[in-house]
Amino acid sequence: MQRSWSLTALIAGIAVSGVALYPVIASDFEEFDFVDPLDLVLPAEEATAVEPSAPASLELETSVAEPVVPVPVAPPEPPKPVGPVVVSTHSGEASWYGPGFYGNRTANGEVFRRGTMTAAHRTLPFGTKVRVTNLWNGRRAVVRINDRGPFIGHRVIDLGHGAAQELGLTSSGVAQVKLEVLR
Repeated sequence: MQRSWSLTALIAGIAVSGVALYPVIASDFEEFDFVDPLDLVLPAEEATAVEPSAPASLELETSVAEPVVPVPVAPPEPPKPVGPVVVSTHSGEASWYGPGFYGNRTANGEVFRRGTMTAAHRTLPFGTKVRVTNLWNGRRAVVRINDRGPFIGHRVIDLGHGAAQELGLTSSGVAQVKLEVLR
């Protein structure tokens, strides 16, 4: 069942119920705080005073914007090496020394012991680290220079017992090696 109301019947119904229709005045709603629905969606803009524009006949001030100078960006620093830096490379024949020299002093004053990762070189400063690679088997070891030698012609380094074992040349006595002086 559908009801249809006419405007006259609606007004008559309101009049019968004792409610009178009066015009609504803004002062009737002063005690209520109403919010404009658009204020909930749009950001509020602050009102600013607008200065009247100067007439075209007056001379207008022209300002030239200063050019924007880009701030120089420093290039990124190159990555620092993770391991030691190779200063120089040499190659030649290596030998090792040990049994007859254990307990004696090396050229820098240390006591020479079995199993040390040290080496003798003719010119490198004491304390220099050298990565030695056995070219016959690819094994590597880092040694510290603490003695002078070798004193046999064409050899480039004389390894301590520990370094010789690490490189796998104790049984052969000599091997072709690559030396990388590290910093």
